[in-house]
Parts: sequence; structure tokens; C-alpha cells
Amino acid sequence: MGLAVLAPLSVEALALRCGLREARVIRTGAGPKRSQASALRLVGSPDSALAVAGLCGAVDPELQPGDVIVASELQGGKGTHKLTAPEALVDALRALGTAAQLGPIRSEDHIVREAERAHLRQSGAIAVDMESRWLAEAAGERPFAVLRVVVDTPHRELLRPGAIPNGIRALATLRRIAPALETWSKATTQIR
Repeated sequence: MGLAVLAPLSVEALALRCGLREARVIRTGAGPKRSQASALRLVGSPDSALAVAGLCGAVDPELQPGDVIVASELQGGKGTHKLTAPEALVDALRALGTAAQLGPIRSEDHIVREAERAHLRQSGAIAVDMESRWLAEAAGERPFAVLRVVVDTPHRELLRPGAIPNGIRALATLRRIAPALETWSKATTQIR
């Protein structure tokens, strides 16, 4: 088999299915518990590569809703997890005409708000989500990537006015950039 793209939320899965041609999209559920359960189910799957794709919160105050993030590493859970050829995913996005920020993503077990974002920024993280670090356990030796689109920032939080238009914009971006995951998968599985 080829690439499996793991999407925590149903709206993320829908956006990805509309943008991908060949990859299998699997809705995993939001948060660490559902992510851990999904990871256990995927450990022995026949997929040749795995990726997590969806929305995230910015920790870096320079990021804006709609910005694209490629994880260089995942923080949280059981320490850090390095990703497979994140630069190749950045290049695939660039080929689609999309700039991406490359940096660490922190996975937390709750929605991060206000002062906590500044604390996480000190760890070097540029963005935060609630699933990627736990879903990484499914990868094993397979290529693994994380692609996220910023939906909220330290100045425009998720639970504030304006979140819905930001979410719609971020999901449209996710749909448009999804093919970069297939390009990344083909490049990394050919190397192996």
C-alpha cells in the first residue's frame, strides 16, 4: 500500500479527501486518548508511509491563521520524535506555490491558551496540536510526516470571535496543499 494520512477531525478528513488523489485518509479522533488508540490499530498496517495532517495552534506570535507548518520534530508525550525528510515536504509545498514554516510542533492534551503559549515557545516549538506525538507511535520504521495549518494564534485564539472564518480559510488551505503529502511519500519511499 501507499500513503495513509491521519486526520484527527472529520472536517480535516473531508478537506484532505477532496485534495488527495491516491492516499488513504483515516479519521483518528481528537486528543491523546483517541490518537493512542488509533496508533495501536495502525502499527501493523500495510501502509508504506504515514502522515498526520490537520489544523494547529500557533505558539510563535509571528504566525498567522492559514500559515502552513511542517514539523521538524514532535515534542511532548514520551519525549521528542524526529520526522522523515521534512525538507522534502517543504519542497513539495513550494512546488505547489505554498511557503511553509519548518519547526518543532508540541503535542499537548488540552487546548493551549494565552500564557501557556509563551511558555511552550520557550521550548522551541512554533505550533501546538493535540494528536501528532501520540500518532507518531504508529509509524515504526516507516516514513512519517506532520503537516498542519494554523487556525489560531496567541493574538487570535480559537475560542474567540473570528475563529470560524479562520477555520474555513485553514481548511481550504489544507485541501489545496494535500497533494504535497503524496509527493513527499513517493520521494521518501523510493529512497528506502
